[in-house]
Amino acid sequence: MARPFMAESAAVQPDDVRIMRALQIAPRASFASIAAALGLTEGAVSRRYRRLRADGVIRVTGVVDPGALGQSKWLVRLRCRPGGVTAIAEALAQRDDVSWVALTAAGSEITCAVRSRTREQRDDLLGQRLPRTAAVIDINASAMLRQFVGGRGHYWAALHGTLTPEQESMLGNEGPPFTESPVVARDPVHLTPEDEKILDLLAADGRAGLVDLAEAADLTPGRASRRLRALLQRRVVHIDVEIAAAALGYHAQANLWLLVHPSAVKSVGRTLAREPGIAFAAAVSGPHNIHAVANCRDLDELFEFTTDRIGALPGLQTMEVSPLHHQVKQVGTLLSGGRLVEPRGGRARRRSRT
Repeated sequence: MARPFMAESAAVQPDDVRIMRALQIAPRASFASIAAALGLTEGAVSRRYRRLRADGVIRVTGVVDPGALGQSKWLVRLRCRPGGVTAIAEALAQRDDVSWVALTAAGSEITCAVRSRTREQRDDLLGQRLPRTAAVIDINASAMLRQFVGGRGHYWAALHGTLTPEQESMLGNEGPPFTESPVVARDPVHLTPEDEKILDLLAADGRAGLVDLAEAADLTPGRASRRLRALLQRRVVHIDVEIAAAALGYHAQANLWLLVHPSAVKSVGRTLAREPGIAFAAAVSGPHNIHAVANCRDLDELFEFTTDRIGALPGLQTMEVSPLHHQVKQVGTLLSGGRLVEPRGGRARRRSRT
């Protein structure tokens, strides 16, 4: 897992990967700033970014953290009857408060994350709608207790080393690094109508310019800039760089459900956060106390990774490896054929920062 990254797809070139890494570090940086750091022309960066986006390889989007609003986050496993799983997965993926929808167990189980902004919205889904769905056999909902890695794509370590330290320093960093913190804020943020409009536009395009954000929220660009900065600083929203893992040669993804001795949960979670193969890791309630998502190039690498790297962790008692049969949605973006699908509607086509 530690070997240097090489673009596997002929459509994704080394300079494309360098641009992806630059966006991971500074997702709202101008094309001119990225070009200066990478030694490319501004036009080349712009063209490559727009092609990668059009090809479904990359998408920059604003993701709201319900924890900053005082709401918990849940990981849900649904066992379904044959024939009904696809329709349920697609319906869940259409909801704004559901992310990471995937079919596992050869297509008979759905895994998803529920990120509702209100208790009523969450209780309606978990307590009413899903239990009443005829095709659902069983529901296992686990509360997220502590997140060790996740959020911005910057923190999936697979592309570390793509740029030199000097290049990364030139790009700076738009926002504090991901740090382990309580999942639910003790002092929740109360959003204004202007905040909601800014967040709505960022969900469509995380690189939307200040002029567009100001227009959407009926603010001046200066006030829109201050509101955006406050939302980022209080972690109400993070600018996520979603990448189609398959386009970069990662064809084996899996949910890992770990049972770890309680005294080792923190150390195991923090170790997972440093693994290039781990895109997400969190402590959860329920029969397993850690959930993680692994990205590997093939099943053989997944086997080596889970046995040699994960299996040797002190305190690990049991591990369930559940390969993804089909992924329907990532954090905020639908997938089709392993590629990201741009949302429909004109707002997604607003101009990005240049």
